[in-house]
Amino acid sequence: MSDQDHDRLLEATRNVARGKADAHEQAAFESAHPADLAGVLRQLPLADQVAILRALSRERAGDLIPHLDDQALLELVRVLDEVEVSQILDEMPAEHAADVVEELPAEQAEKILGLMQEDKSEDVQEILEYPEHSAGRLMAPDFVAVRTDATVEQAIKHIRDSVSAERAFELYVVDDHHHLVGAVPLRRLLTADPLTPAFAIRDENVVSVTPEMDQEEVARIVAKYDLVALPVVDKRNRLVGTITVDDVVDIVHEEASEDIFRMAGSDAAELERRSPRQVALLRLPWVLATLVIELLAGVVIHYFDRTLSKVILLASFMPVIQAISGNTGLQSVTMVVRGLATGQVRVGQWWEPLRRQVETSSILGGICAVTVGIVGWLWHSAAFACVVALSMFISVNPSGFAGTMIPMLSKSLGFDPAITAGPFETAFQDVLGITIFLSLATALLRWLT
Repeated sequence: MSDQDHDRLLEATRNVARGKADAHEQAAFESAHPADLAGVLRQLPLADQVAILRALSRERAGDLIPHLDDQALLELVRVLDEVEVSQILDEMPAEHAADVVEELPAEQAEKILGLMQEDKSEDVQEILEYPEHSAGRLMAPDFVAVRTDATVEQAIKHIRDSVSAERAFELYVVDDHHHLVGAVPLRRLLTADPLTPAFAIRDENVVSVTPEMDQEEVARIVAKYDLVALPVVDKRNRLVGTITVDDVVDIVHEEASEDIFRMAGSDAAELERRSPRQVALLRLPWVLATLVIELLAGVVIHYFDRTLSKVILLASFMPVIQAISGNTGLQSVTMVVRGLATGQVRVGQWWEPLRRQVETSSILGGICAVTVGIVGWLWHSAAFACVVALSMFISVNPSGFAGTMIPMLSKSLGFDPAITAGPFETAFQDVLGITIFLSLATALLRWLT
């Protein structure tokens, strides 16, 4: 949606909320996609948001709510009557309704679940029993499956009777005990003889996941095998649900945003209307940790103050050494964290990315060393050029090594590798770079003065 269309929809939605919309604005409001409508809803006062939600049909409100961020959703739920909320959730897919219920206070969630339709409420509660960020939280408990003795004609009729027009699907074949025994490609189903058993045209090798699998691993599997839908089976290989590609796209976006914010020492929730005080408290631990580490750099500089007093030009090159070594480490961290997230980097094969990063750091360090060496020679002397060039080369290489190994070590210990990056890693490299630089300068001081 262009900015112009967004502004028009915002104005139309505002007028609908206040009962001032003309026929053209009403038509634009009613034809808007739920995602676009959710985008403009966030820009309206809470009273107008409530008016819009009440003006929508329960089904359309159910389509809109999954597109709202957590903060906007909670504000709306606090204002709406619990009966209204339960009626809207009844119209939503169970996995999306579970996402909403999970954000509510326990007492309110329990009341709303009690007011919902019994079948939908049970589905939601079953989904909430699975671990957070697992495949079970993503899956839809409804799926399209036929018995092994069903014919192609019966399978097509079953699809017509049971498939939602809004959900991607695959046709699965299950045995009498509901074990997954295959999947039938739709193209093959439509071109087969109507009396052919579905079992005879199935693919036996079906990629599936368990409800407990982490959602990042689910996303990698969907991307690797180009799947539209992914069956979820329990430990006995019984089909319990499906995950569709649209849910996986949301997860990829969520995980990527989470990693980026964590590498900056923040949190994606900062975008969800946190107050400045809350944002400050969220960032404070990382800022203080960085401050403490950078103070160590001050201690190092103070320790070498005699060296600096004799060759004051060394101070001019300290920020250069810090910046290049820190940035080299941060680049390595970014590549490795991304590789771990996509599966391109595996902790069990740590030597491969390490070898590549060491080679890369050596090339970068060599080029940067020659560059600062030439500048140092022009500004001072050949001995000074040797000091700054060696310091640059030596500082860059440990930075690349640390930037590669720290995320993998963190991953192997069960921590989020993105947390170890960003300001913390850069500050650490600053201290390392200064220490190497001034230590070399002190060792070669007699040739510099």
